[in-house]
Amino acid sequence: MDVGMMMVFASYGWDNCPDDRVWDEEIRLARLAADSGFDCLWSAEHHFNDYSFVPDNLQLMTYLTALYPHIDVGTAAVILPWHDPLRVAENAAGLDLLSTGRLRFGMGRGLARREFAAFRLSMDESRGRFDEAAPMIINALKTGYMEGDGPYYKQPRVAIRPRPQYAFDGRIYAVASSEDSVRSAARCGAHMVMFADRPWEMRMPVIEYGRALHCQYHGTEPPHLMLTEFCVCGSTLAETEAEARQYQGKFVESNFHHYEFLGEHFKTVKGYDSYQQKAEIARQSGLEGAVTGFMQAASWGTPDKILRGFEQRRKLIGDFELNVAFRFGGTPYAVAERGLKLFAKEVLPVLKSWEPAQVVKTPA
Repeated sequence: MDVGMMMVFASYGWDNCPDDRVWDEEIRLARLAADSGFDCLWSAEHHFNDYSFVPDNLQLMTYLTALYPHIDVGTAAVILPWHDPLRVAENAAGLDLLSTGRLRFGMGRGLARREFAAFRLSMDESRGRFDEAAPMIINALKTGYMEGDGPYYKQPRVAIRPRPQYAFDGRIYAVASSEDSVRSAARCGAHMVMFADRPWEMRMPVIEYGRALHCQYHGTEPPHLMLTEFCVCGSTLAETEAEARQYQGKFVESNFHHYEFLGEHFKTVKGYDSYQQKAEIARQSGLEGAVTGFMQAASWGTPDKILRGFEQRRKLIGDFELNVAFRFGGTPYAVAERGLKLFAKEVLPVLKSWEPAQVVKTPA
């Protein structure tokens, strides 16, 4: 199994945590992960708020690939509607050259109304902008040329310099939660990226839908799903359960706040129907119910409990890639470091020893 470490860069949930401390702690964890057998370092893109602040994850990964030349780097994800696709392709090509083909390029369309507003963009355009920009960028990374004539990006044909030197096959990822996003990921031939935020049984219909679409569009087996985790790992079950309820719970609270899941705006924003459903569930179950659902999906506990959870998940959805965050929701650095080291020592070797699994189909 391919296992990476996710960097969130958040200060929501910490008291008096300045931005430089946030970045210092995440980079320290990245160093540990790079030296402990993880396959890739990943980072989100977010702006302006305590929820997460990585305004340019391609820039961050350029720094990390120089520090750790033996590990892949990935974006989970570059939010395409906030960028000029030509500049994204140029920056990705430059980073891939510097990293000698170690960039995993992940894309998303964005969800937070506050971030779109700050960029003076309408969320109503996010699906259209993503669906237009994504194939332009992918084609540019494969051919060395970009062009487009859609409603958002009138791009004359132009060469990408430095020219892409390494094949990007198998290195394209796309965040996929809604049916619209799953369709987009399938069209791009991308690994679907999903977050461990609700019981996996609820995810199966859209996962199977995405796999079927990939086969329909490309005539090949779909790439492995990548699951992004928020993990609390420790030596005693009672201690880690209390920590998980506190830190995973605070992370869920930050989601509620940042994405305004208790608001009504998803009803009127084009292309966000699935998030309106999630907002309705959030209003019905409240924060406590959402935390309980999150803890059912995410990983916490002793290494043995965490491994049993991954085994059960694999029986349900088949083989997957993993992307694990250890610092979120006010997690003290000592707890994050303890969790990463214990996970690397006792969970990671087992995951890497697994043989390919068979997908168990759910009843129609």
